[in-house]
Amino acid sequence: MRAESALTRLLWLPVNAVQLAFTLTWSAFWISVALVVHLVARSPRVQLEIARWVWAPGLVYGAGARLAVRGRERLDPGRGVLFVANHSSWIDIPVLYMALRVPLCFLAKRELAQVPFLGWYIRAMGMVFVDRRDPRRASATVDQAAQRLAAGASVVSFPEGTRSRDGGLGTFRSGAFGSALRSGADVVPVAIVGAGRVLPADGFHVRPGRIEVRVGLPIATAGLEARGRAALARRAHDAVRELLADDETT
Repeated sequence: MRAESALTRLLWLPVNAVQLAFTLTWSAFWISVALVVHLVARSPRVQLEIARWVWAPGLVYGAGARLAVRGRERLDPGRGVLFVANHSSWIDIPVLYMALRVPLCFLAKRELAQVPFLGWYIRAMGMVFVDRRDPRRASATVDQAAQRLAAGASVVSFPEGTRSRDGGLGTFRSGAFGSALRSGADVVPVAIVGAGRVLPADGFHVRPGRIEVRVGLPIATAGLEARGRAALARRAHDAVRELLADDETT
């Protein structure tokens, strides 16, 4: 992406200020709705539908993004899978809610559990918190994610561990892949193209643009040994890298 001039960025400031206010207000409102629903329903299903059909489209379209999806026909809505995707922007989360069209359980950093309001919401949504600094908690995370998969839910992991600052694909950490091996769920590689140009990792500098989600072929894990976690992570990494390089329609 070509660097912007200081004048261009200055001219975008009032637009981005309005977008930021909208993002915060929109998210706060729908998080509040989801928490109220949780008190009544005690099930994350309704909250996930709200996120997919209302919250996520508001943020994606509010950013001026045009969303395209390739390969969604490869998904079986009735089966839980482990989605693994590259991560270059905060907008990746609402984009995946819209693109994959199935209830999603994200793996979230444990630090977010301590954030008032947001932490409550993440718990209410049935997300799984990840603590990479504590091996015992990391093992518990794998167990929880495996239980979600075995129950038919789909889990999303960003195995790079953090957002990419330059758009490049980082090394995949192998932890989340243990949940697929324990549950026998397929691993589905996903490439998100263009999100970092719409909302870069270095601040709220939103620019209209096209985001494409490319869904790869599922990788079967049934019959694989649990100690093959690192090899599975490398295979998924290669699959996402190939999807990112495939510019057939862009």
